Amino acid sequence: MPPAPPGTSPLRPGATLAVTSAATALVTVAYTAPTASLAATAEAAHLGAAGRTWILTGTLVGVTALLLTAGSAADDHDRKKVFTLGALLLLASEALAALAPGGAVYLAARVLLGVASAALLAPALGLISHAHPPGPARVRALGVWGASLGLGIAVGPVCGALVEQWAGWRAVSGGVALASAAVAAFAAAVLTESRAGRPRALDPYGVLTLATGTSCLIAGLAEGRDGWGRPVVAALLAGGVLLLAAFVLVEAKVREPMLDLGLFRDPGFLVATGGALFTGAAIVGYMSYLPTLLQGVLALSGPAAGGVVALWSGLSVVSALQARRLAAHLSATVQVALGLLVCGLGAAGLYGLTPGGSWLRLAPGLVVAGIGSGVLNAALARLAVSSVPPHRAAMGSGANITSRYLGSALGVALTIALVGSTRPGTTADTLATGTDRATLAAAVLCLVGALLALLARRAPAPQAAERAPEPAAAGR
Repeated sequence: MPPAPPGTSPLRPGATLAVTSAATALVTVAYTAPTASLAATAEAAHLGAAGRTWILTGTLVGVTALLLTAGSAADDHDRKKVFTLGALLLLASEALAALAPGGAVYLAARVLLGVASAALLAPALGLISHAHPPGPARVRALGVWGASLGLGIAVGPVCGALVEQWAGWRAVSGGVALASAAVAAFAAAVLTESRAGRPRALDPYGVLTLATGTSCLIAGLAEGRDGWGRPVVAALLAGGVLLLAAFVLVEAKVREPMLDLGLFRDPGFLVATGGALFTGAAIVGYMSYLPTLLQGVLALSGPAAGGVVALWSGLSVVSALQARRLAAHLSATVQVALGLLVCGLGAAGLYGLTPGGSWLRLAPGLVVAGIGSGVLNAALARLAVSSVPPHRAAMGSGANITSRYLGSALGVALTIALVGSTRPGTTADTLATGTDRATLAAAVLCLVGALLALLARRAPAPQAAERAPEPAAAGR
């Protein structure tokens, strides 16, 4: 590794990886913690059925609205500063949630959690790629970061349900707030400043159209769960689509766009963003709602339902850590296709959920899907970095994770629409039939995503972005 330029802090690859991975796990814990105890948390916070939906959706609005913006700001103005600010915002959001006097403030804290998550997740891959030069060390580091995603998803629902039962919903947020303070302190102490050689001009119209477009789209998907024919749902969805179309037009016209649309001509970038979208829609969205379905069909407790789903997310941690062994044999695009295919096979193995049955019936499918998810997480992290110029790594990360979270919102909405209803009074047999429909949809989406990844791979893929050295000023 080359020495740091004079006057700068030395690179600390191990410490950088540890802090960024811990922060990534922490934000996923904060997001997923309520999933296994949504009804109890909503009731304790005096929220109705719509409020239960917005406990998760509020965070999605915040994170998708600002991920790409945070990535561009980190590349241009210092990844360390944006990351540290994100840790402080995470502390503020979870402290606000823990002290919230009522449901409205709690939901506002969940939106702020999304903003904090964007500021933490977007610069993370840029910081890792700056500290780890291209080669086996970077592949391993990106695999560890991918594993941290699975770790947070595995730990969040179980810990959230247990803490909620033992100490109440406020204690869940209070624990995350304390951990956020530690992340902020370590980030300020060990991370090295890094940015692009020449900062780009601000793209205000791009920021505005992207933030409002994604917010409207996700809000429409959330409100649609209570009826897709309502005027407010149609207005939000139409407004979201129109604003995202305006974002594309803005980015095509401005001199220095936040997102260079020319990147979509690179098959690697196309597979990175498309693969993340299908991963969110087919796997993350479905698995996020699975604990609720397991409670309704199998009559499991919140912690037990979270533990069952942790079989999937826990295996994804192990798989992501071992995915580096595939790098010498399979390209990242092939790994994305392979991961989606394996996830589809695992999802198909979950078909046939019956009331009164044993959760062990789901174990083989969850294991297979977990292995595929780990390969996916590691490969998508690799592509997010390698398919963009080195000095735009945080922007690439932001685009990739934005696609994942948008896909997650679509996936949850699709799952709920296919399931039907989880309201009190819905029979377990009806819920099981709806769950089977959602399971088949997840499997089909995985297979479609795998096929599209293979088709995109056939185009010539420029590799200059991965080989090119980072500008000298990036270490400032």
